[in-house]
Amino acid sequence: MVLDRLWAGWRNEYVTDTARVASPSTDESLFETILACGLPDSATHIVWRGPTCFAILNRYPYTSGHLLVLPNRGVPDLDDLTADEFSELWETVRAAVRALRAAYTPDGLNIGVNIGRGAGAGVPDHLHVHVVPRWAGDTNFTTAVAETRVMPESLDVSFERISSAWPS
Repeated sequence: MVLDRLWAGWRNEYVTDTARVASPSTDESLFETILACGLPDSATHIVWRGPTCFAILNRYPYTSGHLLVLPNRGVPDLDDLTADEFSELWETVRAAVRALRAAYTPDGLNIGVNIGRGAGAGVPDHLHVHVVPRWAGDTNFTTAVAETRVMPESLDVSFERISSAWPS
C-alpha cells in the first residue's frame, strides 16, 4: 500500500507567506524579497546576515538543519559574483558547516550548488549553496518508497539551534 497523502499543514504558512512577500510584479528574486521584507529573522529563518551574503533555513529541507547560503544580490551564476561576494559566500559556507556540526553533530555534510534549471535549481535566478547535515542511515522506507521526507523538528526549532551555534 502506498501513502496517497501526507498532511503537512505547516507548509501552508510558507506558501501564503511567500505569496505575500514575493510579488510577481517585482524584479527582485524570491530570496532578495525575503531578505528585504522587514520581518524579523526568526520569522524568515535567516540565521545570519553579512555585508554581501546571508544564510537561511531551506523551507523545503531534505533534513533538519538544511541551510542555504547565498549572496544578498540575486545572481544566477558564480561568475556573476564580485570578488567580495565570492569570498564571503565561501566563508559563510564554512561558518554554516561549523554551526551545523555544533548544533547537530552529524556524521557528514552535503554541500552543493545547482546552477540552472537543468541542474535542478529550484530558484535559478538566485545562486545558493546547500549545506545539509547527514547521518549514517538517515534514509528510510518513507523516503525510498513514498518519496516523502519526515522531519523530526520544526523550522523554528532548527532556527534556534543553528542561530545559537553560529560562530561569532
